[in-house]
Amino acid sequence: MQVKQQQLMKAEIIAKFFSGFSNPVRYRVIEALCEKEMTVNELVSQLECSQSQISNHLNCLRWCGFVSNRQEGRHVYYQVTNHRIHEILILAKSVVSENSAQISSCTRM
Repeated sequence: MQVKQQQLMKAEIIAKFFSGFSNPVRYRVIEALCEKEMTVNELVSQLECSQSQISNHLNCLRWCGFVSNRQEGRHVYYQVTNHRIHEILILAKSVVSENSAQISSCTRM
């Protein structure tokens, strides 16, 4: 029973990992930070979202370990914590491009 419970917990954690990408704004933040490190103001400008919305998503992404930050003077720069996150996005884009019609019409997610 313990092994099954551990497998279930592992599946839940992996599902939570992927839910980090499930919000369109969070996804766009991660995608932008895969290109280069940025400040909140740069993300606000690039993504055309409010500062509070970007900050809230960055807090979530930091808490879950997707992004980290560093301070340089008055500026705080955010970056993706692991290059494999960028690889995951590349793979996801590939799968989506091959199955976009099915994915967009799915009513079960």
